[in-house]
Amino acid sequence: MEPVGGEMMRNSGFAERRTIGGVLGGLFGFLVMSSAAGLLMAIAVTPVVALSSIAATDTINVFENLPEYISIDSLSQKSNIYATRSDGTTALLASFYDQNRIEVGLDAISPYVKDAAIASEDPRFFEHGGVDFQGTVRAAVSTFAGGATQGGSSITQQYVKNVLVQKCELMTDTSARRTCYLAATETTPERKLKEMRLAIGLEKKYSKNDILRQYLNIAGFGGTVYGIEAAANYYFNTSAANLTLPQAASLVAIINNPVKFKLDRPLSETNGAANGYQANRTRRDYILRDMLTYRKITAAEFEAAIKAPIEPSIVEPSTGCQTAGGSAFFCDYVTHVLRNDPSFGADEETRLVNFRRGGYNVYTTIDLDLQNAAENAIRANVPMTYPGWDVGSVISSVQVGTGRVLAMAQNKDYSQDPLVQATGANFTGINYNTDYVNGGSSGFQPGSTYKVFALAEWLREGHSLNERVDSRRKANWGTFKDSCLGPQNYDRDKWNPKNDANESGANYSALEATIGSINTGYIGMAKRLDLCGIRQTAEAFGMHRADGNPLLQNAASVIGTNEIAPLSMAVAFAGIANSGVTCTPVVIDRIVAADGTELPVPVSQCTQSVDPAVTAGMAYAMRLVMTNGTAQASYRATSPRVPMIGKTGTTDGNKDTWMSGASTKVATVVAVVSLTGETNQRAVFFDSGQAATARHRMWPAVMSVANAKYGGDAFVEASPSTVIKVGTGPR
Repeated sequence: MEPVGGEMMRNSGFAERRTIGGVLGGLFGFLVMSSAAGLLMAIAVTPVVALSSIAATDTINVFENLPEYISIDSLSQKSNIYATRSDGTTALLASFYDQNRIEVGLDAISPYVKDAAIASEDPRFFEHGGVDFQGTVRAAVSTFAGGATQGGSSITQQYVKNVLVQKCELMTDTSARRTCYLAATETTPERKLKEMRLAIGLEKKYSKNDILRQYLNIAGFGGTVYGIEAAANYYFNTSAANLTLPQAASLVAIINNPVKFKLDRPLSETNGAANGYQANRTRRDYILRDMLTYRKITAAEFEAAIKAPIEPSIVEPSTGCQTAGGSAFFCDYVTHVLRNDPSFGADEETRLVNFRRGGYNVYTTIDLDLQNAAENAIRANVPMTYPGWDVGSVISSVQVGTGRVLAMAQNKDYSQDPLVQATGANFTGINYNTDYVNGGSSGFQPGSTYKVFALAEWLREGHSLNERVDSRRKANWGTFKDSCLGPQNYDRDKWNPKNDANESGANYSALEATIGSINTGYIGMAKRLDLCGIRQTAEAFGMHRADGNPLLQNAASVIGTNEIAPLSMAVAFAGIANSGVTCTPVVIDRIVAADGTELPVPVSQCTQSVDPAVTAGMAYAMRLVMTNGTAQASYRATSPRVPMIGKTGTTDGNKDTWMSGASTKVATVVAVVSLTGETNQRAVFFDSGQAATARHRMWPAVMSVANAKYGGDAFVEASPSTVIKVGTGPR
């Protein structure tokens, strides 16, 4: 902050000075006023002395607990969420603000703006000490004659008033905010006295340049537009530095009465293009005449400026995630992270206020190449709506080893407005990729995709891939071990799960059950395991129910009955591809505050889920799923190919279908789901083909881009002992 007596204001015709003659002249004029006006003057000129001399009066009460000045603090500014392109440039996804403001320095504001503001609002700005005495005399005559407080406010006083109003705006309690606002704006002598006292204190603390700069940054320009930079952007599609003389005068005109003089009012006979926005034009020309009077512009500049038409070029700023197009649901997820993570404030309300008013530039993890591939894949293969079916489709991609979310798309238009949502089933505010707490749903059953966690526990407890189990279909599966909840008995439940293709083999190996996704094979494996252990291993890979409830650990959960968010599954597959090191998802690479400093951001927490020897065995089996098993369609359609692992999933009645897989660089999960109700996807055909196979058209489209961009290494080879033993034995 530049101190008092700092550098003179450049490029302006007004010199920064205070003259003794100006002060004494105002003092003399003021002293001839009434005794009440004399009191006002005394307080304005010498607050401390004046207060000591009138301690017995009621007026002293207005100064109790009043600071000597108001600090020039950071203003509420809009925050932006960005994606970064492959070439390093950024793309704006969305902006958020309570007040559309971009705070700028004095050298980033056109001299025309500075001269227009001073000439029209406070010609003696550089001469007085915070209060323009001559103007205050005029105001006092009206005020103490029985009228309301009138005019006469210096730029410093106007700034003080705006600061007080801004402090009210930051209050979250509606009642307190209303009370504060009335106190800051009421037209009473007491409020005026406070304002003057604070203005004088402000000028003792800060330079004229600082006060003028913040006055132009804090001023309202109509609606949610605040500050000269945002006003230049919004009304004339330019910057504050590049405003022309007539544009500068038009914008300064708005400050006087934003409702009356703003330039985005509907055109009418009295305020339309034909009349050059007459209300604003009248005020603009008045300002131009003041600028001429005070010799800030030449006669030729004046004549040209008043002849210039007012031609606004309104540029609506992006606001909210609905402006992010296909990336809107990813954007929404980012806002929930900002709202939920303790790094950004003590509670949710504080975090949201910090974000909407803090002027953050948030740079996210999204990879626009993968994101575009995901959006295009969904658009080409799954419609937003389908007759008789509430269809949903999602894609999530995560970078292996970092947890960075690279893509997030779904087959809906984004809106948080209930009125918009009511117009069609294509609109939703729910992000079906994520957990409920992050703006998502209560999740979806992943079906056989979930079997990978039983496979991990199978290998971890020391079983081999070629070990065979009793996999006959039967209604009496007996008792399953559960070291947490106690034995679970299925003797009388008549639970009789079948295989997708009604396979009836009696002795599938763990490898065959994985390649062919044999339900009864995995139930047979679970009979030899600990159901609690399977649940704990799933949790080690980051598995959790999307609704926040604990994972189920019954026998049915082994084949995928827990409702899971697709993003969680992508994180787990990235952990499998990363030799068992699972990294929590992150969506923010960095945040830059309005003052250019970097703020701390949530970081991915990476933990060793299982021994690398276990994931080597898993990868061996899951590579064969791609080349020889249920995921062959996805594998064959991917180009270029790198080593990849995968697992398919289909729920009862073909209600939901999943394809999950990864290279050593990127993990991607694709799902087509029934948002409500149940529909047999094998009986539905989209323009692109059968609904049940849409997953195998979308997954390759995304992973082909991922492989071309990130490549992929060979997975760690499973030890030959995998056939005999992998892992460390039972817990």
